[in-house]
Amino acid sequence: MQRIRTELVAWFKVLESSVLYATIVVTFGIQVARVDGRSMDPTLRDQDRLVVNKLAYQIGEPQPGDIVMMRYPADPDKSFVKRMIAKEGDDWGPEAIPAGYCFVLGDNRSNSSDSRIFGFVPNKYIIAKVQLRWWPLSAFTLY
Repeated sequence: MQRIRTELVAWFKVLESSVLYATIVVTFGIQVARVDGRSMDPTLRDQDRLVVNKLAYQIGEPQPGDIVMMRYPADPDKSFVKRMIAKEGDDWGPEAIPAGYCFVLGDNRSNSSDSRIFGFVPNKYIIAKVQLRWWPLSAFTLY
């Protein structure tokens, strides 16, 4: 009976450690995401599966051209995937991007809710950098 108890305790410790490490990775490192919609066609398609890197923007800054996961300004509980076009200080049309903000667009310009609709995006709403598309496997791509 003691041997079974010892074995169960060992398994519990392994499980506990695994949950802790997974939580740390998902919170601060990488996350799996799904594209919902066609605003990033043809770069990303509806239902594509992505790996996004949250750490990228904790140690660096998003750059124009990056595909980013961001909080939707009108409802920060939702997340969108868009392409960062301009960062603070860059000129966009008749005005410069204000400090603390960026300008994002979907690659499918004719079918995208983006900064043309909801305005500049606070930098704090940029969650992660899209690193790769892993599904469908035939379209595997590193970004």
